[in-house]
Amino acid sequence: MSWGRRHGAGFTLAALFAAILAWAVAAAPAHASAKCDRACQAGRLAHKQKLALLRQRNKLQKRPNVIVIDTDDMNATDMLVMRNTLSLLGAHGTTFQNSYVSYPLCCPSRATFLTGQYAHNHHVLTDQRFGDLDSSNTLAVWLRRAKYRTAMVGKYLNGYGITDPRLIPQGWTQWYALTGGTEQHRYGFKLNENGKVFHYGRKPSNYIDYVLDSKVNAVLKQWAISPKPFFIYYNPNNPHGEAGTPIWSTRDPEPAPQYLGAFGDITAPHPPNFDEANVSDKPQQIQDIPHLSDNQLADIDRRYRGQLESLLSVDDEVKRIFGLVRKYGDKRKTFFIFTSDNGLEMGAHRIEFKNFLYEEGERVPLIIRGPGFPVNATRDQLVANIDLAPTITALTGAQPARVMDGIPLLPLAKDPADGANRDILFESPDVGTYGIREGPWKYNLWNNGDEELYNLDDDPFELTNLLHGSPTPQELAIRNQLNARLLQLKTCNGASCQ
Repeated sequence: MSWGRRHGAGFTLAALFAAILAWAVAAAPAHASAKCDRACQAGRLAHKQKLALLRQRNKLQKRPNVIVIDTDDMNATDMLVMRNTLSLLGAHGTTFQNSYVSYPLCCPSRATFLTGQYAHNHHVLTDQRFGDLDSSNTLAVWLRRAKYRTAMVGKYLNGYGITDPRLIPQGWTQWYALTGGTEQHRYGFKLNENGKVFHYGRKPSNYIDYVLDSKVNAVLKQWAISPKPFFIYYNPNNPHGEAGTPIWSTRDPEPAPQYLGAFGDITAPHPPNFDEANVSDKPQQIQDIPHLSDNQLADIDRRYRGQLESLLSVDDEVKRIFGLVRKYGDKRKTFFIFTSDNGLEMGAHRIEFKNFLYEEGERVPLIIRGPGFPVNATRDQLVANIDLAPTITALTGAQPARVMDGIPLLPLAKDPADGANRDILFESPDVGTYGIREGPWKYNLWNNGDEELYNLDDDPFELTNLLHGSPTPQELAIRNQLNARLLQLKTCNGASCQ
């Protein structure tokens, strides 16, 4: 069933239900209707008075709330299905069009969010390495010291809970974490709920987003009624691929039941670099990747369907989160940040993963809505996940106990010229490559000496390596400049990274 047909059916059922309700009210005895009306009116009035009092109390709140929604393996192009997110956050906030993750891999990227540091400084250098992060010195700890209430819901760092499923890292007052190696399940997962582990078996009501959403909503209903500030870090595991998906499945991951089939038999887009025809100008690792097989092409299509359809329930929760904040009068005191831990190569340059330093894996969505961020605005400056912790500490007044490598983003949002000449480091020791982006130029240096240079204004799909063959003197000069700066950034710390 298509998206339009499914929602059309929903509106038809709503109209039918309204008609039945109107008929029932009209057929009821007049005195019963009047009695119901008086009771209902009294209840509504009491509810309105209670909300008015709560909103009045919340006007006294001096420091802002922060809510971060951090999806898993979401490409920037996937935003096209996030209608609620675009309308509630994007149309009323600032969209950073050149938003990157410095290390396109789940665990290092999430460690960067929690520290404001490049991977070479926080030392989480590969996946499944939760234990490599010093959890006594993270954003959550700094916010707790600043008297914030803090909640983490969903996927934390890869490898969390395998050794101790009941562990709660420092800094969190509410903790609902996927644990025990079940972070990529949609059913049959385990959740550490403030130190107690619960198993959610396979039944429709236990779909991952339903369960995680209920935890986020419960925290909001408890906290939003108080003028004390809070920080919520919500980490749905969609649209990441699902562990143990049968080969015959038409989707990976499995979407929420109501969205299964929402996009029919849609197939993955084939941009110019999809299953790239000629990779002779690419580094040896890419040249060694064969053309995509029929099975791989079919797998990419099922993954694409699963990704888009699984995001619809995440988009629903963005609407619910925003609605609860607005209900209790906290909308003008809350910053909403929507982003992802990394993107994903879906056949670009013949790759079916992330970790490689190409646009599809590095570029992620980033929208920030809140006081001071321009409304319905876009910004083109280069920004990265190293900037999120500095942004949050600047907004909240929390004092970081690390030397952070990123910068606060509010000044860049207010002034499109601020940060215009900035450069960003990319790291992927897993595959042996480092890179830098400066202006339109992208330069990658591999451990074996292979090099790549692209002008993304002219070549957004990174098809033509300008250092292959006979580069021009100008291209060689740019290469030399970027190479020198890359060598500095590989060991930078704090101000030398900025």
